[in-house]
Parts: sequence; C-alpha cells; structure tokens
Amino acid sequence: MKQPTIRAAVLWSTASLFLAGCGNSKNDSNAGAPPPLKVERVEDPNIFQVEQPNKFPLVAAVEHIATSQLTTTATVNPDIARTVPVISLAVGRVVEIKARLGDIVKKGQVLLRVQSADIAGAYSDYQKAVAGEQLARTQAERARLLYDKGAISLNDFQIAQDVEAKAQVDVKTTAEKLRVLGNINLDQPSGIVDIRAPVDGVITDQQVTNAAGVAGLSSPNPFTISDLTYVWILCDVYENDLSAVRVGDKADIRLSAYPDKTFTGTVSNIGPILDPNIRTAKTRIEVRNPGLFRPGMFATATFHGQRKQKFAAVPADAVLHLHDRDWVYVPLGGNKFRRVELKAGQMLPGNMQEILTGVAVGQQVVANALEFQNAVEQQ
Repeated sequence: MKQPTIRAAVLWSTASLFLAGCGNSKNDSNAGAPPPLKVERVEDPNIFQVEQPNKFPLVAAVEHIATSQLTTTATVNPDIARTVPVISLAVGRVVEIKARLGDIVKKGQVLLRVQSADIAGAYSDYQKAVAGEQLARTQAERARLLYDKGAISLNDFQIAQDVEAKAQVDVKTTAEKLRVLGNINLDQPSGIVDIRAPVDGVITDQQVTNAAGVAGLSSPNPFTISDLTYVWILCDVYENDLSAVRVGDKADIRLSAYPDKTFTGTVSNIGPILDPNIRTAKTRIEVRNPGLFRPGMFATATFHGQRKQKFAAVPADAVLHLHDRDWVYVPLGGNKFRRVELKAGQMLPGNMQEILTGVAVGQQVVANALEFQNAVEQQ
C-alpha cells in the first residue's frame, strides 16, 4: 500500500512543477508589452462657464451692406509739380543764410546772400554799354545836323542811327543781366547778391551752409521749396488687387499720427510698370492738405470698390480687444459660452462695429464683452 501512495505523491509534485513553469512563461511573454493607453481629457480654453448667465444680455448681429474695400500702407510726399528749386545764377561764396530747412517762406523773401565776382564783370559791361550809347547818341545827333545841311549822304546818316540803336540794345541787355544776377540798383552795384524765394511754400530740402560755395546753375541747388497745399499719397497696390483701383476713384486717407481723422483724396495715377521684385504698382492719390500732412508721414489708404458685399455688425461693446486680437462671446446653451475670434472692419455710425469674418448675421453674442470677461476672471 505504501508504493502506490509514494508514486501518487511523485506525480503530483511533477504536475505542480510543470504548471509553475507554464505560469512563469506566460508572465515573461507579457513583460515586453506596452503599458495600457491612458486617455486624458483636455478642456477647451475658449469655453467659459458662469453661474448666472442671465446677467449678460445677448444681441443679434445685424446685416450691414458695404462696398468692397482695399487697404494699403502709404507715405506722404510733396507734389512734384508744386516743388520748385531755388537757384543762383551768380557763382560765389555764401555770406549769410536767412532761412532754414522746414521754414515757411513767401515769394520774394530773401533766403541767402552770396558774394560774387560776377556782379563786377556784369557792371563793367553795363557801364561800357552806357558810355557807348552816349557816344552813339552824340554822333547820331551830329550826323542829323550834317545831313540837314547836305554835308553827308543819307547812307552815312542811316549808319549813325543804326549804331545808336545797337548801343541802346547793349544798355538794356547788360542792365537786364545785372537784374537777373540779383542787383536791382544799377547806379550803385554791390558784390552781394540776394537769392530770393521764387514761390510761396515750405523749404523741404537744404544743400547749403554758411561760407559754402554756390556753383550757379550747377547742382546741388541751395534750397528746394514745396507748395504743400496739395500733397501726394503714394502706395503700392499688389498685382492681384489692381482691379479694385481706378483713376478718378475716391480714397480714404488716415494718418498714423491722427488715426481718428479721415481725409478724402482722388486717385490720379496708377503706375504702368510693376515692381518686378514685389509685384506692385505705384499708385498716387492727390489730397488737399489741411495743414496736418507732412512729407514722410506714414498713412493708410482705403479704396472703395463698386461691388457691394454683405457683412455682419454688432455693437462695439460686444467686441473684446485682447492680445492684439478681437473676440466675441457666443452662448452655447445653459451657462456656457465660447470665445470666438473675429476680424473687425471699420467703425459704423451708432457705435456699431463692422465684422468681416467670424460672426454671421443673426448670430447672438454677449452685448458687453469686457463685463463678461471681468466676471469670468473674478470667479
């Protein structure tokens, strides 16, 4: 009876060891498997929840019909047709400057004084012409007396008259040369020439200093005067947008220095040649200057097309300006709201804000976005 008992015990031990080995092999096969996937829920940062949504009234976006617009950056420039260089016909040295860059000058105002040897030469020619004219007049009078008494022929008398006439022409010519050089007093010439402003305007360029030399008609010119009654607004219009701009159309101009003021100009020229690098055409707008436009200022030009478009409009208080972006709050139902980014257009009458994209007509938004934002931050 003992042998069967021992044999059964051995069999049981062997089976136990076999099962243990199988279990270990199963655990080893799972050792290289990836860890189980964990799903984490991330909340939308643009969804907000408030306790009392009734405190925030809603408004519906209304329809606004406007023409298509094109806005470009621009710069203020003087009108070339109204820009006049100040020149000096006399060559010499500057002894006094009576105007500076940026000064407003009147026509005939003395801008600078030049000491020139050209006056001496011109005055010498004038005095010689005067002396020659006096001699020619005396000889012509003598020839008339002799001709009346039959002492000379008609031909000799006519020659004397011709010499007198030519002498008078020389006097007028040399006198005019002195006046052109700037010497008005013919009896007392001065070596100092006054250079005067040819037109009214503003000095927009200065190329002369005290004791500097003036080279007459050669460049550079001492001053440049611009009449800023009208100015040019120059902007670059991309090739794809040229269909929205036409000569004769009106354009709204806003200066960066005065963003709350709008000026109206007329498109006077669209460049016939495109810039090969940036594919734009130089466009010129003429606008009357009320005194605020200064050459070099930055501006924006808005062109209004002929095609009408439909946009949404909401009260200006419904738009939140945050992080250089524009947002509105749209109800999601219950006490939840979504913050939606939009692209705002221009301000409309009645404190309304034009919405180009982001809000559809009829869509409801929170009437006061800033008040809603403050309430959310205080929660």
